Amino acid sequence: MIREREQLWQQRITEWQASGLPGMAYCKQQSLTYCRFVYWRKKLASLTAPEGAAPSGFARVAPVSRLEATDGLTLSLPGGVSITCLQAGNIELLGAILRQL
Repeated sequence: MIREREQLWQQRITEWQASGLPGMAYCKQQSLTYCRFVYWRKKLASLTAPEGAAPSGFARVAPVSRLEATDGLTLSLPGGVSITCLQAGNIELLGAILRQL
């Protein structure tokens, strides 16, 4: 029974990632409880993490060449979502966007 539940939630998480929707919007569309969705997303991520690896709470940052750089900052999220051209003048907008995820 537990394995079946894990498989069901893994399928839901995969479908959510493919949808490109924020988690809350996907849950509303699918009539899922958002807190349960977050629980399973974290649980399944911890099950697939390499042994001994603990989440650090930090994101990986990679340098880009000067030719590739654009004005501002680019934030790349799981599922292929990227937010570009973040600057001091619109940083409050970033906070509003992230609260919706």
